[in-house]
Amino acid sequence: MKKANRYLARLLAAFALVAAVVAVVVIVSAGLNEDSSSSKGKHSGTAAKEQPQHHRTKAATYEVKTGDTLTAIAHQTGVPVSEILALNPEVDPQILIAGQKLKLK
Repeated sequence: MKKANRYLARLLAAFALVAAVVAVVVIVSAGLNEDSSSSKGKHSGTAAKEQPQHHRTKAATYEVKTGDTLTAIAHQTGVPVSEILALNPEVDPQILIAGQKLKLK
């Protein structure tokens, strides 16, 4: 009985490991697809056709809120991610800090 339990435990552990790896791959690829789709239209000259028109904000700065991403800020403000990065070279796009001010103009 102990051997059967050990075998089952090892089988379930292997299955859980495979499931975790698959979940990580799916999550990472979804994030990469989101980033590449926002830059794909920019390079091909069809951004206006692929993405809905957003009104560009008149504000000169944006204060980062908890949970914000550059993509979400770009959609909200109408300022492309590439432009936000160009105006804020000191900003690490992977680490936005709540309260941080981003230049939009």
